[in-house]
Amino acid sequence: MATNNPDFKSFAAFYPFYLLEHQQPLCRVLHYIGSSLVMIVLAAIALTGQWSWFWLLFIVGYGFAWIGHFFVEHNRPATFKYPFYSLMADWVMFKDFLTGQLSAKLAKATSEKAAAQMPLNADL
Repeated sequence: MATNNPDFKSFAAFYPFYLLEHQQPLCRVLHYIGSSLVMIVLAAIALTGQWSWFWLLFIVGYGFAWIGHFFVEHNRPATFKYPFYSLMADWVMFKDFLTGQLSAKLAKATSEKAAAQMPLNADL
């Protein structure tokens, strides 16, 4: 669980932090379920014109993700401090999962975090 929340100047700098906040596979699965349901609800709204269902987007999108954070990952969702970056990152993480790129990006974020925490004289 990441404990510090730095200020990010770009999405590229934010995304590795976001991935580190989603290390538990079950947390990510809950995000994917929520994102999939968002797409289903959007399609249903578009097909039926039932705009009264719009509120469901927030329930399914955030509900599953927040369950993952509070009960699986035991951290505070990045949405609270970085709402726009977090929304973008959720869809990028879903895309990375679907395209098989997520494991490598998670490994890179984890190794970069470990390298940043190493003492300067670790090679001595």
